[in-house]
Amino acid sequence: MAGIGFELKKMFDKKGLFSVLKAYGYAGIVCVGPMILGIALLLGIRVIAGVGGATEFEQEYLNAMVTYTLLFSMILTNSFSLVTTRFTADQLFVEKKGAVMPSFWGSVSIMLVSGELIYGIFLIFSGVSLGYGLLLLILFGELIIVWTQMNYMTAIKDYRGIMMTFLVALLFSWGLGFLLIKLGVEVIFAMLLSVDLAYGIMATVYYYLLVGYFPKSNTSAFYFLAWFDKYPQLAFLGLFLSLGLFGHIIIMWFSPIRKHIDGLFYGAPMYDIPALLAFLSILVTTINFVTSVEVNFYPKYRNYFSLFNDGGSLMDIRQAEREMKTTLVQELTYTFSAQFFSTIVFILAGTMILPYLPLGMNEDMLGIYRVLCIGYAFYAVGNCGMLIQLYFADNKGALISGTSFMLTSIIFTLALKNQSVKYYGVGFLAGGTVFAFVSLFLLRLFLKKLIFHVLCNQPIVAEETSGYMTKLGLRFEEKYEKKYRKALWEEEFVRTNEEEERE
Repeated sequence: MAGIGFELKKMFDKKGLFSVLKAYGYAGIVCVGPMILGIALLLGIRVIAGVGGATEFEQEYLNAMVTYTLLFSMILTNSFSLVTTRFTADQLFVEKKGAVMPSFWGSVSIMLVSGELIYGIFLIFSGVSLGYGLLLLILFGELIIVWTQMNYMTAIKDYRGIMMTFLVALLFSWGLGFLLIKLGVEVIFAMLLSVDLAYGIMATVYYYLLVGYFPKSNTSAFYFLAWFDKYPQLAFLGLFLSLGLFGHIIIMWFSPIRKHIDGLFYGAPMYDIPALLAFLSILVTTINFVTSVEVNFYPKYRNYFSLFNDGGSLMDIRQAEREMKTTLVQELTYTFSAQFFSTIVFILAGTMILPYLPLGMNEDMLGIYRVLCIGYAFYAVGNCGMLIQLYFADNKGALISGTSFMLTSIIFTLALKNQSVKYYGVGFLAGGTVFAFVSLFLLRLFLKKLIFHVLCNQPIVAEETSGYMTKLGLRFEEKYEKKYRKALWEEEFVRTNEEEERE
């Protein structure tokens, strides 16, 4: 994330309200753009489909199909995201920028093959028509590509291009969907097609930006697999966070308030809509983490570790540690305060405004919405603590934090799903609360012995990881190197023959 921090710091150093708003806007699009697009699309297609004359069944069916595709694609890609992010960071640190894009191609190809196969089987038995199924498969693949691209976008400095692509894709999807409906195209097909094209635009432009930034390389696309053995905690952490974040929604699809829409598609609009709207309340914290913690904390963090590498004295290291910790506490306090204020605003504004929107919000749904807003607030606090754990490479501590969140959220949601409506959302609230306390508690313990962890809790001799994924990655790397050397030899042979013929 440091690449974003350096660029945003330049924007925040400029005077004027417009520069500040511009920096916040770019940070928001880079960090949570696809998520905002997903939420906006879900809400937008429901409204447009309703305006276009879609029946209540068609609106719910469309919403369920897109929701299933969004959630399943995010769960799959999050299992890879932290590992590929760590691989990218390591390659940039050793100045091997050329190894970055091959890891993108490799991870995407694995997820597309496995994900499309599994999701395709689900769609076959789900009862959807062939046309809907093909459009959903295309959307699933596009989502995998876009979610993965966003893990690599932090190195790109073209914030204007990223933001404009986001806005164009959003407006294009709404406009095209409305136009197709007016032209007489069947509502669900029209909206699915417009969503596919919107994410297709994003995937194409973002790929163009990535290829333009990262150079070509002779590295295998599957070399990154060795990082699954080096950092196994990161793979499980990404998966567990997804299950904790989305598991409570899926569980409610099988609660007494569930609604069987068609085939294998279920939903719980009474819970889904409040959850979707409550999730928006944490976008403020996500952006603040980048614009506040990242911009102000990272320079202190970098200075502290530079003293170890550059021969700083113990006195200087101690002083830098105090400054870093002080800055971290200040920025986290500011971020948490902003989230507290945001949660209050969302609860009050939502209570007053949501009943008048065409979302079918009743008193029970408003109650769920308020509980989930508080739950997402605690989740945001826990997520910030966990991200700082990852900053200090406390992967085990981060995994414990994420696991406690997932288990608490799922277990409590399962226990309460058959109870009164007033308990709905309490399971996720419990998970978010545990997440916040565990992550901050473990972070505090880690920082108390920071010098010990940096100097004494590391292997004296470099340890070579060995495992199935490492062997598989090295095998692909060896094959690629042989193929690359052969291609170079053939190219040199042809060039030599051409020179001899000219002579």
